[in-house]
Amino acid sequence: MSGDADKAARAVGRELCFREAPRGNFDAGGYEGTEESDEHVKGGAYAVKGSGYYRDENGPVCVEAKGPNAGIGVGLSGSGARVMTKAELVSASVSAGPATATVGLSADTGASIGPAQLEAKVLGTGVSIGREMGVSFLGTGFKFKLW
Repeated sequence: MSGDADKAARAVGRELCFREAPRGNFDAGGYEGTEESDEHVKGGAYAVKGSGYYRDENGPVCVEAKGPNAGIGVGLSGSGARVMTKAELVSASVSAGPATATVGLSADTGASIGPAQLEAKVLGTGVSIGREMGVSFLGTGFKFKLW
């Protein structure tokens, strides 16, 4: 697997486990990966597979596009617990500073809870309340980080 494919798999997996956004620029045609509680995924595990991932980060602005992908992730850390499944047909997002807008079609389903965050999604539709406020409908949505 190429370096960019590994970055894409890790980006989707870390998002599933811990709501962590990836960093940097990469472009991968296809990717897949699994990790369990190692130095990169403490207290979590994920399995992902996808086709097409593009990310371009330039200062506070980031553009991201994903093709079909699927995954499952479980995360448990000092900041809370998270269980999420992901089935996404396509998505494109742009973020500028604390705000992110996404247009896509997904059936993400799961929940996370922590001292500063609560999130629930069913078939890509849900809400996030706390440090990050957001709404989504079938994979299209908007979120804003408060701090």
